[in-house]
Amino acid sequence: MANDEKNTVADEARRGWMGLLSRAPEARLMELWQAYGPQPGFDWLRRPEVGAVMVRGRMGGTGAPFNLGEMTVTRCSLALADGTVGHAYVQGRGKTKAEVAALIDALMQTPAAAALRVAVLDPLAEAMAEAKRDRAAKSAATKVDFFTMVRGED
Repeated sequence: MANDEKNTVADEARRGWMGLLSRAPEARLMELWQAYGPQPGFDWLRRPEVGAVMVRGRMGGTGAPFNLGEMTVTRCSLALADGTVGHAYVQGRGKTKAEVAALIDALMQTPAAAALRVAVLDPLAEAMAEAKRDRAAKSAATKVDFFTMVRGED
């Protein structure tokens, strides 16, 4: 595998866990993080700060982009003792959630990644998938199928 391909695979994996952490319910993330074990030391590169980003949309997913509105986000960056850098952007004003997400991002780039995936990321992904299935089942119960019968007018 070429070096560029390895970087692309690593970038995709990182994009996956960062997306999962940004969407995760804060209470569940904190519960799993506390159960994970000893918290590593770190230095702040950017303390958690709250701001806003513009959310853009497209009609039908393919139309011209338009500004939908602003969304509150919290971001931060930190460095572990070994120099590994972690970043986080999370929806809302959750400074603690942003800190934990940045720590997990940094740790996922170290040899602790496998244990962290089993202890935190996999249970988060499963819980979120289950919640999505529940929502889909509830909305499927309200689905109405319309059909037209052919009338036999000759």
